[in-house]
Amino acid sequence: MSELVTGEAVALELRPAKLPSRGLAVLLDLAAAVTVYILVTLGLVAATASLDEAARTAVSIATFVLVLVGGPILVETLTHGRSLGKLACGLRVVRDDGGPIRFRHALVRGLLGVIEILMTFGVVACVASLVSARGRRLGDVFAGTLVVRERVPAGGQGGFVPPPPPWLAGRFSGLDLSAVPDGLWLAVRQYLTRMRQLDPQVGWSMAERLASDVAGRTGAPVPPGVPPAMYLAAVLQERQAREAQRTFGGGGSPAAPAPSGAGGPVLAPPAGPAAVPPAAPPVVPPVAPLVPPAGSEAAGNAGPSGGASAERPATGFVPPA
Repeated sequence: MSELVTGEAVALELRPAKLPSRGLAVLLDLAAAVTVYILVTLGLVAATASLDEAARTAVSIATFVLVLVGGPILVETLTHGRSLGKLACGLRVVRDDGGPIRFRHALVRGLLGVIEILMTFGVVACVASLVSARGRRLGDVFAGTLVVRERVPAGGQGGFVPPPPPWLAGRFSGLDLSAVPDGLWLAVRQYLTRMRQLDPQVGWSMAERLASDVAGRTGAPVPPGVPPAMYLAAVLQERQAREAQRTFGGGGSPAAPAPSGAGGPVLAPPAGPAAVPPAAPPVVPPVAPLVPPAGSEAAGNAGPSGGASAERPATGFVPPA
């Protein structure tokens, strides 16, 4: 079972779907779309019986376009790449970097699907999928998408992306990430998932190169003292938070805390200066009791136990007997 490999020689966990499973998913989607089209057409025939022939033809064309073309585009946009057929076959449409698709991706796939699937009865789509190493049809190539399998056996926790340390959370919220291409995000994410499996020197040089590429695209250099792997993890988390905010809405994009018990690598902050222990409170030596000299009045007032009586201040007041 093959896996995708990025330009950084890092294995991609998302596994492309094969032609048989994709063909079955397309057939299920077409069956559902044709069923809806027939039901809508029967309702429109009864509703437009009083119209002339030209009006009924225009309504029929509009119904065809909206149901068989606009319907799949709407479904893939709302479900983020999981239509009815793909849901039944355990497939999903994702971007090249593994992220969820948007309306523009679904639009390009849907429009080219009319030519590849409907007009040519799927011949062009089958030929393109067989020729492509990732099994992509023309709509996937032009949209920058990929159909992957979701139902795969768990093979460990190699796909876990370690979160950045808490002291870097939200530090890069002001960066402009729009100029970073999807291929670079893919390389960053897959490096973070596999960095513990690489040689330390190779992993460090790869992290420096990726961090330099990301910093060059964003226009802001890597902050001094921040290791490149931690910088990549923090920037990737910021990008994922923005994607989630655009997709699902919500207020701000606070940095998510590190999941407990995930079992993946944990990024620890770099070794800083040793903490200075707090200064101990000064030791006050005990004050020895004041012993009056022998023969004084205070010494004469000492009790039989040898303890000196408390001295009274000289105020000139004599208490009554």
